[in-house]
Amino acid sequence: MNIKQRIAALNKIAKEIAFCKACRRNKVGLPVPGEGSVNAKIAFIGEAPGKTEANTGRPFVGRSGQFLRALIRSLKLDDLKDVYITSPVKYLPKHGTPTPQEIAHGRKHLNEQLNIIQPKIIVLLGSVAVQAVLEKKLPMMQHHGTIIEQDGRKYFLTLHPAAGIRFVKFKKIIEKDFKKMKSNL
Repeated sequence: MNIKQRIAALNKIAKEIAFCKACRRNKVGLPVPGEGSVNAKIAFIGEAPGKTEANTGRPFVGRSGQFLRALIRSLKLDDLKDVYITSPVKYLPKHGTPTPQEIAHGRKHLNEQLNIIQPKIIVLLGSVAVQAVLEKKLPMMQHHGTIIEQDGRKYFLTLHPAAGIRFVKFKKIIEKDFKKMKSNL
């Protein structure tokens, strides 16, 4: 696919998400399909939109998003031109953390996006991202800062930026993980 076809394919997925009844069930706000470069070498996968994201339709723009975007810039990357940022669940769940069924449904759209973008490394931000992409549960405190190769793709695991906003000890862990990731780029 050329770049125009890839952009059109991502836009088609965004439209599907906007009209998907399963995606919208028990959710509020605008759809947040993702943003960034169709040529991204790195994709960052979160959990689900928060309130700020659901109001704007953009991923990771609230407090934890500001932290994530600062970390991305610390890698000498532009958060809109060099990476792609999304999550498996594309709407804000009314009940907080996404259910396993919501994660499984979101996996379909997420995999379609990743197949179009073809990033060299996929950064999984927290346990929901790990469940959505790798289809298994891993204790994040044991696996953060590691690279897993599965299905021909490389995944870098770290904690969700929201954990770093809430707890200083986790913020330091995430910052250390990003320094480690920088040496692997």
